[in-house]
Amino acid sequence: MANPTIVHHSTALKVLRYIKGAPSLGLFYPTDSPLQIKAYSDSDWVSCPDTRRSVTGFCIYLGNSLISWKSKKQKTVARSSCEAEYRAMALTTCEINWLSYMLQDLQHSSFTSALLYYDNQYAIHIASNHVFHERTKHIELDCQQFVNNVIEV
Repeated sequence: MANPTIVHHSTALKVLRYIKGAPSLGLFYPTDSPLQIKAYSDSDWVSCPDTRRSVTGFCIYLGNSLISWKSKKQKTVARSSCEAEYRAMALTTCEINWLSYMLQDLQHSSFTSALLYYDNQYAIHIASNHVFHERTKHIELDCQQFVNNVIEV
């Protein structure tokens, strides 16, 4: 976004032409879908060759419909893939909490517990063990909210 090029401009035009040419396509939210939030979280450790920062990605479904998604570089350089995954889980949990509060504001407080799916066994261990170890103390301040609101799968 800081330095757009001609390639970026032509790609944006392709996206706009697609949207204009397919007005009937869109996201479908069926009324009979269960009100359960399901989230999938992942990270790509040290994926940026310039900054060595990891990329967090998540998608969140309400029932069978996609309602939120994000792919973003993490703010700090992760020391391990476990740390990058843990930070991705923390960001996803914050988004789940926000969506849950929004659903409560819309008078939909009768939905079931949210599920968070992730694939790193070490990050799962850190999330389920609330005592920070010597090697994970540097994550404690950044992810404290997640630790207090961990959602077990």
